Amino acid sequence: MKTTKPLESPSFTDLGLTPAVLKAIESVGYEAPSPIQAGAIPPLLAGHDLVGQAQTGTGKTGAFALPLLSRLDLSLRLPQVLVLVPTRELAIQVAEAMQTYARHLPDFHILPVYGGQGMDTQLRQLQRGVHAVVGTPGRVLDHLRRGTLKLDRLAAAVLDEADEMLRMGFIDDVREILAQTPATRQIALFSATMPPAIRKVAHEYLRDPITVKILSRTATVATVTQRYWEVSGVHKLTALTRILEIEDFDAMLIFVRTKNATVELSEKLEARGFACAPLSGDMTQPARERTVERLKKGTLDIVVATDVAARGLHVERISHVVNYDVPYDTEAYVHRIGRTARAGKPGQAILFVSPRERRMLRAIEQATRQPIQPMRLPTREDIAGKRIAAFKRSLSEAIDAQDLEPFASVISSYREEHDADLLEVAAAAAYLAQKERPFRPPHAEEPAAKEPEAEPAAAKVEAPKRHPAPVRRERYRVEVGREHGVEPRQIVGAIANEIGLERKYIGAVRIFESFSTVELPAGIPPAALRHLEKVRVRGRKLGLKPIGGR
Repeated sequence: MKTTKPLESPSFTDLGLTPAVLKAIESVGYEAPSPIQAGAIPPLLAGHDLVGQAQTGTGKTGAFALPLLSRLDLSLRLPQVLVLVPTRELAIQVAEAMQTYARHLPDFHILPVYGGQGMDTQLRQLQRGVHAVVGTPGRVLDHLRRGTLKLDRLAAAVLDEADEMLRMGFIDDVREILAQTPATRQIALFSATMPPAIRKVAHEYLRDPITVKILSRTATVATVTQRYWEVSGVHKLTALTRILEIEDFDAMLIFVRTKNATVELSEKLEARGFACAPLSGDMTQPARERTVERLKKGTLDIVVATDVAARGLHVERISHVVNYDVPYDTEAYVHRIGRTARAGKPGQAILFVSPRERRMLRAIEQATRQPIQPMRLPTREDIAGKRIAAFKRSLSEAIDAQDLEPFASVISSYREEHDADLLEVAAAAAYLAQKERPFRPPHAEEPAAKEPEAEPAAAKVEAPKRHPAPVRRERYRVEVGREHGVEPRQIVGAIANEIGLERKYIGAVRIFESFSTVELPAGIPPAALRHLEKVRVRGRKLGLKPIGGR
């Protein structure tokens, strides 16, 4: 067997994939291939047989799916790719991933087949024609024996998690299936370990295969406390928001899989009141440096990043790492949580795991040589207790450190004027102080919409008659944000003055790091909207665009 080494830090465009597959990779936001993908894709694209040795969760599905999808003949609606997997869960997972990678391949069809699923559904799909089949050995063999699955036009077969199929007693079924494939087919075998029985299969059925071996380095992370939350019932964003409310963190790094997700998640967290910014490979070096500097100085508390973007990120105040998306491999996990526990300080790592990702959880525990403890999701009562405790602390700090005489005189005169109870006055003051973050909000995880700040009095402009109250509004994006020093009143004033619209007809303005959003009445003339694109605020063009398009 020939052994190949992956390219040093290649991009997906370096690997020779077809434009349609590259477009799918770009649309889901993957930044760079994992080591097994970088090593396996070129030889598979060239038609070689391949043995890939890599642990669970290393990106193996992409390693074989991306090149084999690039070689499909879409005009031939017959099984050209067969993927054998040990479990029904993995069959579904692989089929879903391949469907995602093939989203720009016209009329592509894939079918997962496994025991426990109605045979009638599978038979109908096979009769209509499919390009790829993903299945467990027992059910695939069942179809072959019935004559409902034909492999005479098969171009490639994949044995995924071959050692697991051996452990589960499927190896004889695998042999029988391979014996019914054309002699010209390509075979890719992936296995975490290479026991003698798997080596024998490789020697018997693969032709001069290239070997790609990705060894996962184990590591101890003794100074990091690791916990996981199993995704169930509560939406991930809701769960994350509750955790952010409860955890005592200095700075936090949240990892997601794609560069698109860095922007989406950071925007949602900013809307919920957290000082947050994205960090992805799309950012220019100066923008990246500004974000990291803000994190170091404490003007930013949370960064949402991809693995690629976080390379070389060393910020001592990072106390928590959250794996919002499970990493592709255990080594990436170790790198991620290594961003905390700096300078001898303890660190906290939290992992979000869906039920189908529990095998990856076990692989991470083996790699880190530590058990990862389950965590209880904070309740609304927990959040209420935390907010009340923080409010009481702020009261004590104000009493100890501030000159309260001017405020005391105001309260005293109010009591005399209104014959008010002191406790009632104090409660009203507490309400005013906390109304943006009530002690026990009805939905603790939902962001409160903020209205734009009031503008100084100015000459009134007649509101267009086509916008009577109540007004139906649309959201727009403008290309000026917190980093440019903009305030809501400046955006409101510019829009109102430029198109002659009363300020009361302009809805909520939200300021984000590099842009803002504003709600405007529906039906504004196109010419007025085009004019607003060119209007400048803080020296920048607004670039007004509807969110979601029209």
